[in-house]
Amino acid sequence: QVRLVESGGGLVQPGGSLRLSCAASGFNLDDYYQIGWFRQAPGKEREGVSCISSDDGSTYYAESVKGRFTISRDNAENTVYLQMNSLKPEDTAVYYCATSRVGIQTIHPGAYEYWGQGTQVTVSS
Repeated sequence: QVRLVESGGGLVQPGGSLRLSCAASGFNLDDYYQIGWFRQAPGKEREGVSCISSDDGSTYYAESVKGRFTISRDNAENTVYLQMNSLKPEDTAVYYCATSRVGIQTIHPGAYEYWGQGTQVTVSS
């Protein structure tokens, strides 16, 4: 069974940090061109946050998180991570990971196939 499972969300104060994990089972993350992280806040559309390619590990970030978030992968663990630092209240959302076979680097949600169930991140004092 193909599954993506996100974890690591929670409640954190502004300026704090969290590390999200996206664990794949039933397939290898390397089978896909890229893995992406997305988020969706209440009443808003799902937006791309970051992605990492499978071949060379190149990364891409949305402007809103550049310099604060870092995406990485552990092939041995078949897991992708999102380290989030200097968190702001506007980062509050459900965070999802997903896989894409599209052969160009993109964080457009329409380019992604399999999705996890999401993990809630709340940034509040």
